Amino acid sequence: MLDSNLSHWLEAEADALDRGLRDAEEVLPQLAAAGVLGLGVDTQYGGAGGDTCSAIDAIATVAGHSLTAAFVLWGQRTFIEYLLHTDNTGLRERLLGTLLDGTQAGATGLSNAMKFLSGIEELGVRAASTEAGWQLDGRLPWVTNLRKRGFVVAAAVELPGAAPFIAAIPDGLGGLTRSADLQLLGLQSSNTAALHIDALQLERDWLLASDARQYLPRVRPAFLGLQCGMTIGLTRRCLQEVEQHLAGSRSVLEAEWRDLRTRLEQCDAELKHGLCAGRFLSEPASLFKLRIALAELAGQAVQLELQASGGKAYLQQHGAGFARRLRESAFVPIVTPSLVQLRGELQRHAGAVA
Repeated sequence: MLDSNLSHWLEAEADALDRGLRDAEEVLPQLAAAGVLGLGVDTQYGGAGGDTCSAIDAIATVAGHSLTAAFVLWGQRTFIEYLLHTDNTGLRERLLGTLLDGTQAGATGLSNAMKFLSGIEELGVRAASTEAGWQLDGRLPWVTNLRKRGFVVAAAVELPGAAPFIAAIPDGLGGLTRSADLQLLGLQSSNTAALHIDALQLERDWLLASDARQYLPRVRPAFLGLQCGMTIGLTRRCLQEVEQHLAGSRSVLEAEWRDLRTRLEQCDAELKHGLCAGRFLSEPASLFKLRIALAELAGQAVQLELQASGGKAYLQQHGAGFARRLRESAFVPIVTPSLVQLRGELQRHAGAVA
């Protein structure tokens, strides 16, 4: 259950957030004030307790109002998860408090790294060792939650002659340049931009993990599981909208609505059980299949909402919420890892097993 102030704010501002008509800087403070950033974080670290599933539920509930806000929450909470898995206790102690209270934004920056882990692309950031740490060069083309008032971004870095590593890069360092916000189809108030890195000097105390190939599989279940929360929330909201129209001539849609609702809750339960049991650490393909199934459900649910609403959904005066959810659903298949990338990974996995 979300704080009522946050629910009302999200419901009122959802369209403006999607279209970039509301200041993106407002989103993170709203989430922090509602106490959702610390869900699934142990109280010994200043969190609210619970497990990752608590955070997934929060992201899903936020996504039911606004996928833009849920995207920001995913980015922040995923970076927090990175800190919970780091061996660098000093870095965790230095950053975690400001991330939990929302005064600093955390940006995952590891979409490229997840593709690298699957052999899809090379790392976009390279390092050369220096006496104090490293000099970094490269580019991160698409990063969310790069809040203009302060952020720290996680990046996987290629180091010639050594294992690639994961670093946290704070804003304000020389050589780090944030682009203007990317002109997205929706989700425009999400502080999504590109980062250019040119001869940036990073000290060793910003190290998140010394070996990316060992670290990334440990954080991938949470990375994808929290991401699935966005899709669950959007799909659930579409089905709630359908339910309001299941009368008269629209009753013919009830069987499909019930089927989608049942499949959604089954996926939700399987996701949480797999995370709690640690199954996705050894069986990542199961998580990939769940992510694909949820994305397909979101597409089916938004189309069912269109059928249930009829021509009214196509009128700007009445269909703003549907139009936003249609744009939001278009994002689900392409957010990294995209469905194409996941299907390719499953195909490679099946070939390796065979």
